[in-house]
Amino acid sequence: MALTREQIAKRVAQELKDGYYVNLGIGIPTLVANYVPDGIEVMLQSENGLLGMGPYPTEDQVDADMINAGKETVTAIKGASIFSSAESFAMIRGGHVDLTVLGAFEVDQQGNIASYMIPGKLVKGMGGAMDLVAGAQNIVVTMTHADKHGNSKLLESCTLPLTGVDCIRKVVTDLAVMEIRNGAFYLIERAPGVSVDEIKEKTAGNLIIEGDIPEMEF
Repeated sequence: MALTREQIAKRVAQELKDGYYVNLGIGIPTLVANYVPDGIEVMLQSENGLLGMGPYPTEDQVDADMINAGKETVTAIKGASIFSSAESFAMIRGGHVDLTVLGAFEVDQQGNIASYMIPGKLVKGMGGAMDLVAGAQNIVVTMTHADKHGNSKLLESCTLPLTGVDCIRKVVTDLAVMEIRNGAFYLIERAPGVSVDEIKEKTAGNLIIEGDIPEMEF
């Protein structure tokens, strides 16, 4: 069975390490805030100017002025700070973010990412993705393995306008966890109940399979 959005976020949360400063992009990445593992402290950064973002609020905690980059209401943890977006991007561009989690339309086997526009469709803007892929120490991409038409989003070469070049090293999809190295996707884990053959069928790029591939654990 393919993972739900929440399960993808829960798996990505395993990439968090104690003391990390982490930026969460719009979409599935924002859900990671709900699954920070027990026993570690991370500071979640939202590019609109919040460091110390907490999980989504309960109904009695909602503050319309406290939002993330996707304009969703969020909470702030003890010790959080609020600042201008200019200072936020200085933090990103200065390389002070340990990990960023982004969504994508396409990723290819060279580590290139296309995430900000589909030609012919209305684009509000590229957001902070270009700064994040250039400035973050480590990047994890979350997305579905294939689009709604069944076409692979893990390609030999991206077909959409690029957000960043040779910058992605790990991808978590609804079917698998893959690392990108040596011009190929290396299959590391598979979703529970998903076969290696299904992942091969839905990966257009060069997929390397070494030994038995374990199922993800949550």
